[in-house]
Amino acid sequence: MKAFTQLKTYLLIATLIGFAGCNDFLEENPDNRVELNTIDKAAQLLTNAYSGASYGFTEWMSDNVSFTFGTQKLVQHNQAYRWEDIIDINQDTPSFFWTSTYDAIAHANEVLAVIDKLPGDEARRNAVKGEALLCRAYGHFMLVNLFAKHFDEQTADDDPGIPYVREPETEFIKKYTRNTVEEVYDFIEDDLMDGLDLINDSFYANSGKYHFTRNAALAFASRFYLFKRDYNECVRYSNQLLGASPTTYVKDIPALLLQRINVEDYIRLYHAPTDNSNLLLLRHLSNFHVPSLGHWPSRPLYSQIYENNPFGLTDERQDPAWVAGENGLAATKFEFLFERSSLTSNVGYNYTIFLGFRGEEVLLNRAEAYVLSNRVNLALADLQVLASKRYRGTVDLTIQRLRNYYGSTNDRLVTLLYTLDERQKEFLHEGMRWFDIRRYGFEVSHVTEDGSTIKLDEEDDRKVLQIPQAAIDVGGLEANPR
Repeated sequence: MKAFTQLKTYLLIATLIGFAGCNDFLEENPDNRVELNTIDKAAQLLTNAYSGASYGFTEWMSDNVSFTFGTQKLVQHNQAYRWEDIIDINQDTPSFFWTSTYDAIAHANEVLAVIDKLPGDEARRNAVKGEALLCRAYGHFMLVNLFAKHFDEQTADDDPGIPYVREPETEFIKKYTRNTVEEVYDFIEDDLMDGLDLINDSFYANSGKYHFTRNAALAFASRFYLFKRDYNECVRYSNQLLGASPTTYVKDIPALLLQRINVEDYIRLYHAPTDNSNLLLLRHLSNFHVPSLGHWPSRPLYSQIYENNPFGLTDERQDPAWVAGENGLAATKFEFLFERSSLTSNVGYNYTIFLGFRGEEVLLNRAEAYVLSNRVNLALADLQVLASKRYRGTVDLTIQRLRNYYGSTNDRLVTLLYTLDERQKEFLHEGMRWFDIRRYGFEVSHVTEDGSTIKLDEEDDRKVLQIPQAAIDVGGLEANPR
């Protein structure tokens, strides 16, 4: 009986202690997120406003690859190569890019919701707000150019785009609708222009290339207006970056090759924040840079891309290269980096440093805009700047040389063809070729393992990536046609 009484006493004491502990717990704020009450905290949160997802999977869909034997191919590799909807949701997939990029946009929106009310230095506050606006614009720009049709002023007001999210998430499951492509571009333009007005490089003295600076924002504007087909604005913002000496923003590949100690050293030099051509460095979780995985250019295709040029000269960009499987080559552009899942773990994620914007792109954007606005001589001058840093020997780029090489006397056509060829060479493995394929309606052919050929037509619906299934089923978004 005494034991029973003692047991009841212990239970009563334990219950009272439990109630007291519960009351203490309930007095605590259950939301343990960082409270954005200072400009510094807002700036720190913006490090998460850059998507960690790679869009390198678009390379497997482009004419930059062929079937390589001896490389490991996951399901998503072959689905991309065959232009099938990719089911997997892990890194190097459209779904991963979608969720990671909207997550980055959400971080930008959290900052934008409070930044105007935070006390402190106005210039610092404006710089943080400008960066947040640019991050939001860039995330939506990449999404709309993957998951919607390319901008066409004749149809953009009717083509389904993506949701443009401008407020923090406050609901557990919120239903969104797809803005039209035109609406998305209008929202991007507003954020981009406001961000450009506010961004201030002086606050990123030690880590500027990993944040949007004014130069990176100008490069973004150059790409945005090229894709929107507003060539005067493309030239305008390209000029603001390149100035009177565009050579400053072009890598000297022959010089890098002379400086290198080994291949890894070349890659570090290529991505160095001190290189003026590197305008925005991004950390991407990706396996794309592993040559033993996926599809790569075959040796003949790699040679075809780099060895055919109007000068009959060696293209320095083709050396060095990793061997990919039995018959493939991979340009050495990405460093092999690894993040452990914990300090004591031997497992984790592959990642690499990706160049989000480069000076060479701005130069090529301007050259293309010049051609399309019938200013061929100005385009040739820009293309000469790039060629002199890419080919071994004396390069003399003339319109007659391009006429002879492409077999046409249409000066605008041959200069445009050369510009697009240079874009393909310059951005091999960087995912940019896919956007050119979409912009110009190029057909793509792939040879499969058994030697048969499959083709992606000019107006093929599969050039628009499918909205992730979860966004369709849970988010209620309209699927893209198939």
